[in-house]
Amino acid sequence: MGSSLGNREGPESGINGTAVTRRDVFALAALGVAAAGAPGLARAAGPQDQLRWGIHVSLAPTWFDPAETPGIITPFMVLYALHDAVVKPMPDQPMAPSLAESWSATEDGLTYDFVLRQGPTFHNGDPVTAEDVKFSFERYRGVSKDLIKNRVAAMETPDPRHIRFKLKAPWPDFLTFYATTGAGWIVPKNYVEKVGDDGFKKAPVGAGPYKFVSFTPGVELVFEAFDQYWRKNPSVKRLIFKVIPEETTRLAALQRGEVDIVYSIRGELAEELRRTPGLTLKPVITPAPFWLYFADQWDAKSPWHDERVRKAANLAIDRKAINEALTLGYSKLTNSLIPASFEFYWQPPPVFDPARAKELLAEAGHGNGFDAGELFCDSSYSNVGETVLDNLQAAGFRVKLRPLERAAFIEAYSHKKLRNIVLGGSGAFGNAATRLEAFIVKGGTYVYGSYPDIDALYQQQAVELDHKTRAAILEKIQQLVYEKSIVAPIWQLAFINGVGPRVGESGFGLITDFAYTAPYDDITIKGT
Repeated sequence: MGSSLGNREGPESGINGTAVTRRDVFALAALGVAAAGAPGLARAAGPQDQLRWGIHVSLAPTWFDPAETPGIITPFMVLYALHDAVVKPMPDQPMAPSLAESWSATEDGLTYDFVLRQGPTFHNGDPVTAEDVKFSFERYRGVSKDLIKNRVAAMETPDPRHIRFKLKAPWPDFLTFYATTGAGWIVPKNYVEKVGDDGFKKAPVGAGPYKFVSFTPGVELVFEAFDQYWRKNPSVKRLIFKVIPEETTRLAALQRGEVDIVYSIRGELAEELRRTPGLTLKPVITPAPFWLYFADQWDAKSPWHDERVRKAANLAIDRKAINEALTLGYSKLTNSLIPASFEFYWQPPPVFDPARAKELLAEAGHGNGFDAGELFCDSSYSNVGETVLDNLQAAGFRVKLRPLERAAFIEAYSHKKLRNIVLGGSGAFGNAATRLEAFIVKGGTYVYGSYPDIDALYQQQAVELDHKTRAAILEKIQQLVYEKSIVAPIWQLAFINGVGPRVGESGFGLITDFAYTAPYDDITIKGT
């Protein structure tokens, strides 16, 4: 579970078995010995051609298969190493030609043609062909699958290097959805048909810069460089993703040199990382707003059905204090679930007014507060959940925190199993329309209920070819989301990470709006 502002100081098992407490980390770092080599915390020597990551969540085999991407950014941490896409976000290009060397669209917007590069192969030696692209699209079952597939009339493969999509009607967001979901990430048709979906998760084969070596659930995932990768031969020969869910332990591992890069270090630990000699703080502003989702607002018997109650929860959140305490002020305060960097973004101002929050609760008949149930969250963000919970309780919402491990949380959230309040969030690529489709509009992966006026406007904008008119419709939708208090946004997350002294190019920030390190073939070790 992620640490919190009030985290208890108990022993945590280090990845080499050494028990380390939060107090140990601070005391040793203050003496300058954490990096210099105190007993039990000496820098670990590792092979010079490998880098090791301290991963903040348990890795799930479903993330090895691009067909199952669930509308969050986490699986792409693995996909960018193991797989490749027809088109994908890359440095300086939000839609870079990758396996495709080019693409074009007809003037009427009904046909898209892609031409594959000559030469890319999968890790098993099979060439990447148009049939693999068609197969990968047809088996895609991740976020927005119905929306994407229902708009495609036909998919043709005139020859091994050409793919043609024919749409039922012009759709301005086709390329955005295709390039930013898992639909355009390619797997080998013959291999998948031979081993099946379960077999593929156990031994995935891709066309990315790194090959799968081994996976030990809850422990580590290992990759080796694929020296035939079309873009370049990766300079780092082995990547090891070590699962270290607790922040204190991740920081200690980085200080000991047991890992070279760590994800998600917050609060006082981030301050300590910044002060530790030899370590570098790497904050990344991600397209990842966090919000409270009121899952029961469509239930007339629920207190959350009352718009005043939802607005009260929004006004009770002290975003500025949470930001300063947990992300050192790096996160962007927001009142929207659309990132500021996305096309068609509209920003209502965030307001903190606990007195008005209590007034609204009283107007709704809850002058003495009420039992608000549970606040479900991804356990790696328990400290965010705890600080928000403190704000809600101060306003009169009696609520309990219910953290779930990430894979379990996403499964429960997407299958509509959660109730009361959900701490939601997404750092997935896209634009305002893609984010609204997944989290607000009827039929979306994480949508528990919807509003007919918003649904109608969404369908209207989806076929609107005039950019200015479409922008106005999407702005209206965002205004309605705000006015109805469907969600209570918190911030646009600054993902704070740490890098050790062996790392040359870390990969942080190379791809705009990507939280993790990538492209992996651009990452380097100093002196190599």
